[in-house]
Amino acid sequence: MGIHAYDELYLSGAQNILGHAVDFAVMSLAIEPDVFGSALAVSASGKQFAQGNPRYVAGMNGCEFAREVLSDVKISYADAADAMYLDKSSEYWAGWALAYYQWQTDKSFMEIMKAVSLDDIIGMYPVYHEMDIVKFVEQMNQLLKTAYPHSRLRGHRDNCGMSQAELAEESGVPLRQIQLFEQGQRDINKTAAVTLYKLSKALRCRMEDLLEPL
Repeated sequence: MGIHAYDELYLSGAQNILGHAVDFAVMSLAIEPDVFGSALAVSASGKQFAQGNPRYVAGMNGCEFAREVLSDVKISYADAADAMYLDKSSEYWAGWALAYYQWQTDKSFMEIMKAVSLDDIIGMYPVYHEMDIVKFVEQMNQLLKTAYPHSRLRGHRDNCGMSQAELAEESGVPLRQIQLFEQGQRDINKTAAVTLYKLSKALRCRMEDLLEPL
């Protein structure tokens, strides 16, 4: 079961916006890449972008989005005139590729940035910018798998401070089934929707947050 973050209709524009936002923040506003990446991860604007809110993925340019992200988290900066160049920089590519990966996997920017920093993504430019974007997605999936060796189900369970037995009791999903999901012996992506609903409700997350990357 593959669920994208929002309608593909908005994808190209969203990639362009985030590409220009990263380039503008780093090159024009002199914000360190990882500072902007962290701001994107925690800002309300970043969360709205990740959910595909049309105002953020289609209704503003990258410079406007960069300013809003920084303002959300109260990072001060010396403003500059909007600058969106035809010659694409490594910073632009990093934002463009990051937007695609977030759309493709429906992960939050927080989950992505905690595993792979924006500076690291910019550093991937020489190797990946001329490759099919699928290769970048594969590399990112591997990096996130290394950063998060456990299943997404376990990650959310740990974040809630719940044992497997407590999750079973709270959700009504059998303990053995939860164990098999977390051990990778049963594919949670192919389980019944009602099971995902019960687990997500108990863990206070979205159903798609529990799905593993394809």
